[in-house]
This record gives sequence, C-alpha cells and structure tokens, in this order.
Amino acid sequence: MTQRISFQELPKDLFAGLFKTGMYLQNSDIDQKLLDLLYYRASQINGCAMCLDMHSKEAIHHGETHERLHGVIAWRETPYFDEKERAALAFTEALTNANQQDISDDIYAALEEHFTTAQIATLTLAVGTVNVWNRLNKTFRTVPGHYQVAQHA
Repeated sequence: MTQRISFQELPKDLFAGLFKTGMYLQNSDIDQKLLDLLYYRASQINGCAMCLDMHSKEAIHHGETHERLHGVIAWRETPYFDEKERAALAFTEALTNANQQDISDDIYAALEEHFTTAQIATLTLAVGTVNVWNRLNKTFRTVPGHYQVAQHA
C-alpha cells in the first residue's frame, strides 16, 4: 500500500479543530478505556487499518486486555463487557452506520441508563470524531504499524 497524502505535507491548521476536540475528549469525564473501545469498534466497522493500529496500542496502554480488545468485534456474544459498555458499543455501531439505521429509542434509552445528557453528547462527539479520522486515514492511505503510544498527545 502506498500512502497518498502525508499529514506532514498539509497545513498545520487544517487539523487544529480535530486536535482540540481530541484534547477535550481525552480530558472529559468519560473513561478513557471506554473511549478506546468505541474508537476501536468504529475503526473495525470502517476498516481503518491505521486507526486500528493506533487505538489497539492506546487501549492496551490504558490497561485494556487483549481478550476484551479482540472480543470487541463480537461484543454481543462475549461475557467481557458490562451493560454500560454494551450500551456505548451499540450506540457506536448505530452512529457509525447512521446511513443504514436510525439511533433507535432502545439504543438511546440504554445510554440514558448509564450516562448523563452531557456524557451522551460527549460520546456522540467521540464517535463522530473517530469516524472523521477513519475517513481521512482511509483516503490518505496512512500506513499502519508505526504508531507510538501517546504520539499525538
């Protein structure tokens, strides 16, 4: 695979908003391990190899287990995730596939059982942001395998 566009050749300000959003998410009251799972699941759905590389490394760095990380793709069939995580994973899938399905009342109600309104808004921003990064990396054909933990911190 040959990279089409390098982030280094683009204007720095092009991504300023996304980086600021990333800092907001990193400092939010949503557990970083949960965000890592959501980022990883959206990246699986979108088939973004670069993002899978990055988010798997970050998740493990934040204390995630290999078993749970490998089980994310089949989270409904595994005993590894609690109800809060399941609600967030279902929401991540629905929002990532929003062109194919609606965010159902059931999915939203499950979120409301575990998250405040502000946290639901933050989760929505997190999933939307990882989807933007997935699309950028897929378009640019960013080559995976070189990411170092906290490289973009």
